[in-house]
Amino acid sequence: MALSRAERCLALLLRLLSRACLALLGLAAPSPPRAVPPPRRSLLLLPARQLAKRLRQRQVTCVEVVEAYIERIREVNPLINAVVKDRFEEARQEARQVDKLLAEGPGDDYLEEKFPFLGVPITVKEAFSLHGMPNTSGLVNRRDVIATCDATVVSRLKQAGAIPLGVTNCSELCMWYESSNRVYGRTNNPYDLQRIVGGSSGGEGGVLAAACSVIGVGSDIGGSIRMPAFFNGVFGHKPTTGVVPNDGQFPIALGVRTSFLCTGPMCRYAEDLEPMLRVMAGPGVHKLKLNEKVSLEKIRFLCMDHDGGSVFVSPVDKEILQAQKKVVEYLKRDLGVQVQRVSIHKMKYSFQIWLAMMSSEDGDGQDVQLFTDLLGDHGKPVWPLWELMKWLVGMSSHTLPAIALGMTEKLVKLNRGANAKLVSMGKSLQAEMETLLGSDGVLLYPSHPTVAPRHHSPLCMPFNFAYTAIFNVLGLPVTQCPLGLSSEGLPLGIQLVAASYNDHLTLAVARYLEEAFGGWVLPGKA
Repeated sequence: MALSRAERCLALLLRLLSRACLALLGLAAPSPPRAVPPPRRSLLLLPARQLAKRLRQRQVTCVEVVEAYIERIREVNPLINAVVKDRFEEARQEARQVDKLLAEGPGDDYLEEKFPFLGVPITVKEAFSLHGMPNTSGLVNRRDVIATCDATVVSRLKQAGAIPLGVTNCSELCMWYESSNRVYGRTNNPYDLQRIVGGSSGGEGGVLAAACSVIGVGSDIGGSIRMPAFFNGVFGHKPTTGVVPNDGQFPIALGVRTSFLCTGPMCRYAEDLEPMLRVMAGPGVHKLKLNEKVSLEKIRFLCMDHDGGSVFVSPVDKEILQAQKKVVEYLKRDLGVQVQRVSIHKMKYSFQIWLAMMSSEDGDGQDVQLFTDLLGDHGKPVWPLWELMKWLVGMSSHTLPAIALGMTEKLVKLNRGANAKLVSMGKSLQAEMETLLGSDGVLLYPSHPTVAPRHHSPLCMPFNFAYTAIFNVLGLPVTQCPLGLSSEGLPLGIQLVAASYNDHLTLAVARYLEEAFGGWVLPGKA
């Protein structure tokens, strides 16, 4: 699908504006990178499964574990601003209840089956309902909203024994890839406080990387689990569409977007992804093949270095390409497999396809809910142009990315013919990917074109999220896997993509790559 002359001119203009914007931001002399201090307690360095096992075997008390995480949050949260509301007193009380249960002496096997995360601290993206906690999604109009119940996935994790410590920051209405809003402010990257944590589940990414939590709950409609996981050097999994329930979060997806929004696990350690997914999916887990043993030597590995050169997206950084190359070489050497290089032409139009499909009508001909209606929180709709004028004089209660999205969403509807072609292209790409991946394929693909950018820089490269977003509209399962740190001490990573319901393949490869490349690295370690 060739770009029209007008689209090429627009793309060129955007490129020039992007470079000018980045140049202006670069004029401000940045201070030296500053990471959070490393954790002092060894309890903070255990995977959730191992932590739960130690608790079941009475090697440590739940009160000790919870207190260690509370102490860590209090130490570094003033630097990163990831936990926006805590529930420490409730967590302490729940920890005492766990210790009481353990003192009563039920068997290890019984506890592991009934409470796989017994006593494990957890954090939750603020967009999800957690009883007694705020549920604003960064919208000023909702600053007084307090959740009166738990989202389904939160309830399931609590029933599995997990103890929530608090809720974490997100972007306004979960629709931008820097976690900053007018309610809670901005979250900073633990590896460099001048960098973003990503969005919209950015608070979760930051809190995990800083060892303030070990497992967390995120949601993803354009990469909102995978981008923060990548920028913060942790694991994040976007499940196959329709497996994990999305209810209990704001804003909830309507119309076609119900097929694109996914709720999933975020973890510091790969071994925790699958047990978290089992709990979060509940009865829906039967759709997956998590009980199947995966033979890594029998996987067909495919590799794609970039999207083919989209004019809307930044080129992929050399260090990200080098990290992906190391993975390919390691797979060949260690497993003795061939890694097939592929070039999927339609991926070049990832951003356009995602935008068109997100804006398309559902099967009943109903339009999607307008972002400006959500900004008004079902009250009086927001006028984006008026909000922009207010923002310029510091009087708007909305962030600039939210205002910009409100201004552009109606423009998408102006060319319905082109949108229809893009939606058709998206469906064709979906079929092509399912066929290409089959029952045994895993695609290696960059998580993002750049490492974690400096604060405000995403405004200069607003469409880079296309590298993750395309897989939302394709409905495919994707695991973001960390691959160590760059020369600047910032996390590197890769996306592992499989065909629908083959989540077990990407999770198995993530565990393998964690062992090979080290997985999560303590912030500050070059």
